[in-house]
Amino acid sequence: MSKKATAGNRGKGVSSDCYVELELTSGNGLQIEVNSKVQALFGQQITSLCQQVLRHFEIENAKLFLEDFGALDHVLAARIETAIKQLIETDKDFLLDLLPQNKYKTENSKSRRSRLYLPGNNPKIALNAGIYGADGIILDLEDSVAPAKKFEAAIMVRNTLRSVDFYGAERMVRINQFPQGLDDLEFVVPHFVNLLLVPKCESATQLVQINARIKKIASKYNITNPIHLMPILESAKGVLNALEIATAENVVALAIGLEDYTADLGVQRTDAGTESFFARTQLANVATAAGIQAIDSVFSDVSDMELLKKVVLESKMLGFNGMGCIHPRQIKVIHENYAPNDAEIETAKKIVNAFHIASEKGLGVVSLGTKMIDPPVVKRAQTTIGMAIDVGKLKNNWRDDYVS
Repeated sequence: MSKKATAGNRGKGVSSDCYVELELTSGNGLQIEVNSKVQALFGQQITSLCQQVLRHFEIENAKLFLEDFGALDHVLAARIETAIKQLIETDKDFLLDLLPQNKYKTENSKSRRSRLYLPGNNPKIALNAGIYGADGIILDLEDSVAPAKKFEAAIMVRNTLRSVDFYGAERMVRINQFPQGLDDLEFVVPHFVNLLLVPKCESATQLVQINARIKKIASKYNITNPIHLMPILESAKGVLNALEIATAENVVALAIGLEDYTADLGVQRTDAGTESFFARTQLANVATAAGIQAIDSVFSDVSDMELLKKVVLESKMLGFNGMGCIHPRQIKVIHENYAPNDAEIETAKKIVNAFHIASEKGLGVVSLGTKMIDPPVVKRAQTTIGMAIDVGKLKNNWRDDYVS
């Protein structure tokens, strides 16, 4: 009996993707049929890629049908590899060249005001996601991927990390819930992911095991770039264990997921947020105590920008540094309202300037007019200045032109 496997997507509305049917045969070599809307221009190139992938896995006899809907090479390769690995056991991976800019850590990790969620198995959405200016791009392997597509999505995410330009956004992946998420690490750790989101995290023990697996894989592939963790608290237990989670190794930010948290409590999520006030303030205080960033939940209504602005300003007031978003149009509102306003910047400039003057004069205390400025106030002002510089509201050399 012949072996057959399928991968990819087809049908109305599918674009930047492909559908693959693969059958291993006992003879007649490689029989490849390509049906593409760009057949005249790229048919031969697609056929050649099919041959490369099959021969990389030492398959010499097979029937391959590929229906192309404008997929790029990394998508075509991911779908063919998925079909192959359903039929044979192999330790090999078919890897296209890594984009040079994807080998390095991004600078956007300083802010993390916004993180844009993308379904890991939808290549169309990921192709140009970086142009919208989010601080982080999340390739999701968890809730947005159907159980039957998890393996396929992991290969697609791996190829996306290598082949798609993120335009400076921090490259993030949300792995599956522990312990299934441990298996996802093989697909992302060797390929220069910057940060892993750990969903439904409930204890530091889970993070210890994740870190151990990361180190093992990184050692195997000689990966030296740091891989940070952002646990997501989505249950009452996770919220109550927030401090031990926040202080675990490699944790740089702590996020909350309010849909699952309110479901765990058995209550409805409301615009007022009364039902989640304790959890959010707990997380913001714990993150501050641990010296990491506090990241708020996503806002699910992509059409109401005024309400989003209100939610962001409240989030900022509670001590959060950023939040998730599910549509690019939310990014601008999130950035503008997490950023310090003009009055906050002006006050911070006065305080930081007074601090510099006191330091230059060798004074042990900082004063602004007749008021003494405590060190925590100076620290907060320096944070505000740093944020203003990050978002382009202030120049690095602002003190050169500043008149106290």
